[in-house]
Amino acid sequence: MMKEFEIRADYTRDTIVIYQSYNEQIAKSAVMNQKFSAPFSFNRMTWIKPSFLWMMERSNYGQKSGQECTLAIHIKREAWEKALGKAILTSPEKRVYPDPGTWEKDFENAEVYVQWDPERNIKGNKLEYRSIQVGISRYLIEEFNNEWIVKIEDYTPLVKKIFNFTKSGEYDKAKKILPIEKLYPLPAELAHKIGAII
Repeated sequence: MMKEFEIRADYTRDTIVIYQSYNEQIAKSAVMNQKFSAPFSFNRMTWIKPSFLWMMERSNYGQKSGQECTLAIHIKREAWEKALGKAILTSPEKRVYPDPGTWEKDFENAEVYVQWDPERNIKGNKLEYRSIQVGISRYLIEEFNNEWIVKIEDYTPLVKKIFNFTKSGEYDKAKKILPIEKLYPLPAELAHKIGAII
C-alpha cells in the first residue's frame, strides 16, 4: 500500500525525471539548446514535479493555454537531493515543525519549497496518497538551468497520444504507455525534512 507522502519518479542511478509544461516557444528552444532561455523567466520561482499524471492534471494534457508542450527534464539526482535538503514545506506541518515560529523564519529565507498535493489517476481523480512538487526560487534557477539539467526531452507527442486514448475511453491503452514511476529512496533525515513518510 502507498504511504501518504512518498516520492515516486522515473529515475536511474544518476538522474531523475521531472516535468514542466510551457508554450511552444519556450519548449522548442529548451529542447534545441538543452537548457532554458528567454522568454523563460529567471526572475520567478519555477515548480518541478516528478509525477507525470499530476502534471497532466495541471496542464489538462497540454490543453491549457501556455502549457501546450510537456517537457521531461532529466536532472542529476545529487542536485535533486541537494534541493530537497534546502527545502521548506509551504505550510507549518506539526510533524516537521513542532515550533511554528521556526517554520516562519525558515520559510521567509527559503531557496526551495516543497508542497504535497493529491496524486491523480489516469482519469484525473484524486488518490489517497500525495505527490511532491518542488519550487526552485529565483536564487537557484540559474544553477538549476546550468548545472542540474542533463537532458531535456519533448514529451508532447506522448501526451497527445495518451490524451487521445483517454478521450475515447481506452484507459488500458493509455496506461501502457505512461512513464514508469517507482518509489524514490530517501535518507531518513531528508525524508523527515520534507515531510515524507518512509
